[in-house]
Amino acid sequence: MSFQQGLSGLNASSKNLEVIGNNIANANTFGAKTARAEFAAVYATALNGSGTNTVGIGTTLSAVAQQFTQGNVSTTENPMDLAINGPGFFQVSDGRSPVTFTRNGQFKVDRDGYIVNNSLERLMGYAADGNGVIQPGQSVPLQLPTGGIDPNPTTRAEIEMNLDSRKAVTLPAAAPMIDFANANTYNNATSLTVYDAKGQDVAMSFYFQKSANDEWNVYATANGSTVGGTPAAPAPITTITFQSNGSAPIAPAAPVVLNVPASVNAVGAQTEPIAGLLFDLSGATQFGSAYGVTDITQDGYTSGLLSSIAVEPNGVIMARYSNGQSKPSGQIEIANFRNPQGLQPVGDNAWARTFASGDPMYGVPGDGNLGVLQAGALEESNVDLTGELVSMITAQRIYQANAQTIKTMDQVLQTLVNLR
Repeated sequence: MSFQQGLSGLNASSKNLEVIGNNIANANTFGAKTARAEFAAVYATALNGSGTNTVGIGTTLSAVAQQFTQGNVSTTENPMDLAINGPGFFQVSDGRSPVTFTRNGQFKVDRDGYIVNNSLERLMGYAADGNGVIQPGQSVPLQLPTGGIDPNPTTRAEIEMNLDSRKAVTLPAAAPMIDFANANTYNNATSLTVYDAKGQDVAMSFYFQKSANDEWNVYATANGSTVGGTPAAPAPITTITFQSNGSAPIAPAAPVVLNVPASVNAVGAQTEPIAGLLFDLSGATQFGSAYGVTDITQDGYTSGLLSSIAVEPNGVIMARYSNGQSKPSGQIEIANFRNPQGLQPVGDNAWARTFASGDPMYGVPGDGNLGVLQAGALEESNVDLTGELVSMITAQRIYQANAQTIKTMDQVLQTLVNLR
């Protein structure tokens, strides 16, 4: 007669309750994964393995298997909170120990600009160069930029518009050919801000004067200073010649080259000249409808300071600046494993690779079978609290039943001892 079965059952039930208790304790831990106690029967057999009436001697804890199913994704108001929707793990490192892997995306920025978790481990990924080009390869701790962005002088401007073919010719019969202060000497005007080498704004104005049927003279000023000709005798920067049906211009066939002179802007600052600015008028039309500018663009901008950070679904970290520009400052690299259940929990919502898990497979979010990122969100624990409470009741009853078998064995043994 043996107490082995009941004793092993008590031990197994106790371990099961510990696993359930740990699951319940982490029901509110972001990125935590539920675990399941798995048991195996224990038998004592002869050396040759013969016999068909073998009675088991109990059970043993075979494994505590982690369940890497997707947890619910809840939104937050913190743009540095990140959730992986799909397979994959963030990589974090303290710079000394081996890299660990986590699903907890509660990240912050430390005093040096590094993206860190609550354990001050740095998020790993690909860095970007000064032009915002991602440098894939060996992952490094991601560091956000602290400086601003340099100005970019305007090199090209484009306009898309319609000039009303029904308008009368406004070309004066005598010089000056246009008077910018007299609206009767031109038909329409529009404005555009361009930037010099220092990032200073230059207010450009363009005036459109119908000079003949299907022909329009274009004049320009920069901060009120004439571009082309002289202040006393302004000259057109170009003449637009339209087809008879009013569609795309016949001339100019290529963008007009403008040499914008130095001038004084609205706040009294001396601006730098802008040489070789290309002005594209190929988007102009001349139809019998009202004048209107549908699009006008230029490629310059002033300097700017870092104003915010945004993380794209593919892991690219976009730095946004006060001048409206943005550029990548890095890209998050995530890893996946062929056997995630082989990972070793190391605390702080992290796991370490083992021989059983295999080597990590690296990539960026969205590549292959890797999940995508959702910024401003966190992955909740995948613990089913209701299921765990039911499992706890079952484990408690099993514990009581095993204790009862020991009690029964004790009573049977006592009866045997009391035989006379």
